[in-house]
Amino acid sequence: MSDVSQPVAHPPVTDWVNDFDHTDPQWTEDPFPIWEEMRTASPVVHTKRFLGCYMPTTYEAVREIANDTEHFSSRRIIVRDVRPEVARNAAPPITSDPPVHKPAKQLLLPPFTPDAMKKLEPRMRAICNELIDGFIADGKVDAAARYSKYVPVRAIAHMLGIPESDSDLFINWIHMVLELGIKDESKLLQAVQEMSAYFGAHIEQRKTNPTDDLISYLMNARDKEGNPLEDSHVLGSLRLLLIAGIDTTWSAIGSSLWHLAKTPADRERLIAEPGLMPIAVEELLRAYSPVTMAREVVKDTTISGCPVKAGNMVLLSFPAANRDPTVFPDADKVVIDRRENRHAAFGLGIHRCVGSNLARMEMQVALEEWLKRIPDFRLDPAGTVTWSQGTVRGPRQLPFLLGKAM
Repeated sequence: MSDVSQPVAHPPVTDWVNDFDHTDPQWTEDPFPIWEEMRTASPVVHTKRFLGCYMPTTYEAVREIANDTEHFSSRRIIVRDVRPEVARNAAPPITSDPPVHKPAKQLLLPPFTPDAMKKLEPRMRAICNELIDGFIADGKVDAAARYSKYVPVRAIAHMLGIPESDSDLFINWIHMVLELGIKDESKLLQAVQEMSAYFGAHIEQRKTNPTDDLISYLMNARDKEGNPLEDSHVLGSLRLLLIAGIDTTWSAIGSSLWHLAKTPADRERLIAEPGLMPIAVEELLRAYSPVTMAREVVKDTTISGCPVKAGNMVLLSFPAANRDPTVFPDADKVVIDRRENRHAAFGLGIHRCVGSNLARMEMQVALEEWLKRIPDFRLDPAGTVTWSQGTVRGPRQLPFLLGKAM
């Protein structure tokens, strides 16, 4: 007998307030009206699925949970059908709680400073143009499969010092962890084992041939006592950087291109006013935030007046928080020159994203280079846009026609 649970099919959702499921096809296709229905009903809702799970529906409830490390643990960061024992150093610092979290996060900050991103930017622009060169003459493209997917995967490979040519391998692992692994534990375990073996080999190589990259940086890092990091910590952080550094930004770039394909007025304005791009990126991040995280309730408490019981998971939906109309006027409209925009796309609290400078730079560069080369594009009516399921939401098929409509 295997001790790995078998995947179980989920029944369709008919009551979003009392039986929500973020893997349901309706949620995957169009979650925004679902979130509005849930938010109208209560600031916190609950489902018996996933062995019991809450979801805060308002910005304030999400903020309360994200800032409360006494009642909510980050040791499990994906809401899944099973809850096996959590390995130590699974993916620090994102899976770390205080007091371990702070030193683990501080180790990862130096490679992601604004100055470090400026040095990386020329390589980013080159990657974008290499990708565009591969399809621009065709007159049509699946922009998710040929562009948005590969911009961040090649960038993080460059930073880690691993071959950009291994991109498809990394993408497959991410699919296994963030989508298939929610319902099929064997896929998640397989991906973790393969990633660990892959990075283990690179670590061994660098013991005799040190390099100037993120892997060597972590190998040379010291903990607060001045000791080298345990191998499990290095491996966990490398798995985190690979997973967090790819799917999140690829989804945000893809969603942004999807919006611009169907909103020519915004596209034309960004071409006419290139200085608006940084503000537009913030609004696209708010409107199409890709990442939903998780917490585990470890002590009973109350959130926004709602009782929350230990033993349940929490689906921490930063995307839903960013659509809260009490915080963002016209929350369901994309306002590309929105000036006041304290969105939660990169999280809230101590676990706010380490790589936010990288993600912003990648998004801005990817959109700028695309619009320079392809100012006119639209959704291909003969194709179908599909979206990823589960923890990270973004387009997986994004068929475009390139050039002016005839």
